[in-house]
Amino acid sequence: MTNYFRVLYYLVNMVKRTYLNRDRLIKYQNKNLRKMIKHAYYCVPFYHRKFKELGIKPSNIKAVKDLSRLPIISKDEIRKNLNEMISREHNVKDLEEHWTSGSTGQPLVFYISKKEDDFRKAKHLRGNISVGQRPRDRWVTITPPFRFARTSKLQRILGIYAPIPISVFDDPTTQISIIERIRPEVVDGYSSSLLLLAKEVEKKGLKTIMPRFLLGGAELTDNISRGYIEEVFKAPFYDRYATVELERMAWQCPAKRYHIDADTVILEFVGRDGEGVSAGERGEIVCTSLFNYAMPFIRYAIGDIGIPSDEECPCGRTFPLMKVIEGRKDSLIILPEGRLLSPRTFTIAMRMFRFYKHINQFRMIQKKTDLFEIYIEKRNQDIDDNSMETELLAHIEKMLNIDMQEVAFKIKFVESIPLDKSGKLMAVSSELKIKL
Repeated sequence: MTNYFRVLYYLVNMVKRTYLNRDRLIKYQNKNLRKMIKHAYYCVPFYHRKFKELGIKPSNIKAVKDLSRLPIISKDEIRKNLNEMISREHNVKDLEEHWTSGSTGQPLVFYISKKEDDFRKAKHLRGNISVGQRPRDRWVTITPPFRFARTSKLQRILGIYAPIPISVFDDPTTQISIIERIRPEVVDGYSSSLLLLAKEVEKKGLKTIMPRFLLGGAELTDNISRGYIEEVFKAPFYDRYATVELERMAWQCPAKRYHIDADTVILEFVGRDGEGVSAGERGEIVCTSLFNYAMPFIRYAIGDIGIPSDEECPCGRTFPLMKVIEGRKDSLIILPEGRLLSPRTFTIAMRMFRFYKHINQFRMIQKKTDLFEIYIEKRNQDIDDNSMETELLAHIEKMLNIDMQEVAFKIKFVESIPLDKSGKLMAVSSELKIKL
């Protein structure tokens, strides 16, 4: 159960810290980094072993600049050492189990405590508040059904920062009818879902949805698409950069600059040589959480590319800036009847599949409007291929409302899934060229 007093305490202090001067912010980061490193060394078997192998003690990591002495950790390494990643101060039975969305086709399980969940709720709200969200704004969010229950009964009664969920699986026409009835001040959702919503609103010539602003995230949206969304709704669009594991990591302020959530996560931008890049240069994003104590993430590579900035923001907030975010750019999916689907819709449907935990990696490729190939690398052989295929096809048909008489899904079980032509691994891709 959410501790609302704790969430409020966290939130008030988080908002204050966005205006700390740079020296105080660095001091705050270093203090909390030392605390996390000490905890990981003494309480987390995985990190204790890593530190020992390198001959490093907690006293050797005193500041952010010292992190480069530690190895970068991959998702695959976490999967293989999951039991050793959990702090001995916590019983896994008392922790909340979460799964990543699998945007790369490789889901990752991780654990958080109830206290950390409250902290994440405050993190989530801070970026929204920075662009003007008010406690009693009517707030619609297009989201997966499994997140509907996250809005508590007390929140709904009081109407304070209480998102009203709309299923990401609903077609845009259904979503529009619900939004028109609610008349929200804030419309929130996956960026691709908002793009499809805008397309349908423009197609119908509607002027009935007039939010004060829109909030997007979960995937990269280009400037043209953002401008299109803003033009259709006559309202500003603000992006948030996050991962399921670490929640909000950067967010756009009213000046449309990306502020790094620097008091809760340290972002390094690392070049091919393993060294930090200079401002304005591209680098792989490597994250160190300052709040995940149940299962720490230290120098965790998430597979995205970012560009650090040394500029100051005219909004007055002192958190460091990122100029651009690259990575996790997905392809829209088109069905025979012309219906467009966000790739996130498919990855979410996979996450809700009964045998999801038995899948090590998956990838879906649209070959034609009526032909899809799904490659599955199973985690183990507990479930036979035929049973998994039959259930998966039925699940896709139900979740995505697809007529299997008109669309073919060919499921192939493989030992490993190769990278695509770009050298990346995207869970959902299309070989079709789609123009909005």
